[in-house]
Amino acid sequence: MGNVVVNLFITLDGVYQAPGGPDEDREGDFPFGGWQAPLTGDEGEAILAVIESMDALLLGRRTYDIFAGYWPNQSTDDPISAKLNSAPKFVVSRTLRSADWDGTTILTDVSDVAAVRDRFDEVHLIGSGALSAALLDAGLVDRIHLWLYPVALGTGKRFLTEGLVPKTFALAEQPRVFSQGAISLVYAPAGDVQTGDMT
Repeated sequence: MGNVVVNLFITLDGVYQAPGGPDEDREGDFPFGGWQAPLTGDEGEAILAVIESMDALLLGRRTYDIFAGYWPNQSTDDPISAKLNSAPKFVVSRTLRSADWDGTTILTDVSDVAAVRDRFDEVHLIGSGALSAALLDAGLVDRIHLWLYPVALGTGKRFLTEGLVPKTFALAEQPRVFSQGAISLVYAPAGDVQTGDMT
C-alpha cells in the first residue's frame, strides 16, 4: 500500500484558494488570486522535489478543471509541467463524464481512492481542499504537507473547517523555513483527539 499525500499552499488563516494567479479561482469573488507569488523565496527546489516524488496525481473536480486548462499548454521543458502531464491522473467527481487531459481516470467516489493508493507508492493530492477533508474523514490520507505562508487574507476557501471528524496529527518530517518566511510542515494522522488538564 502506498501513501496519499495532501499538498497545500496555505495562509496563516487557513486559506488555500488560488495561490498561483489572479484568475486561477475567483469563486466567491475571491480578490487575492496569486497571493503566493510575492512571498515566494528559495523553496522552489523543495517544491519541485515533492512534485518529482509523486507517482500519481489526485485532484478534486474544481482543481482538476484549473490544472487541465493550464498544464497541458505549458512547455515540456518545464519540469513541473513535464511531471504533471506525464503522471497518471485521477479526478474524484460524481458529475464529470469525460476527461480531456491525457492520462486521466475519473473516480466517482472518495472510497475509490483506496484502490489508487494500492497501485502507487506516492499519490499526491494538490489543492482540492474539499476532497482532502473527505479523504481525511475516510481514513485515506497518510500525510499532510502544508506550505505555510506569512499572510492572512480574511476570506477564501479554508482548509479543515467545521464538520470534520476530530483527529490528532504527528510531525512526520522536520519543519523547513525558507527565506521569505514560508514554512514546510509535514504531518501524519495520529489517532483520536485526547484531552487533559493543564493545571
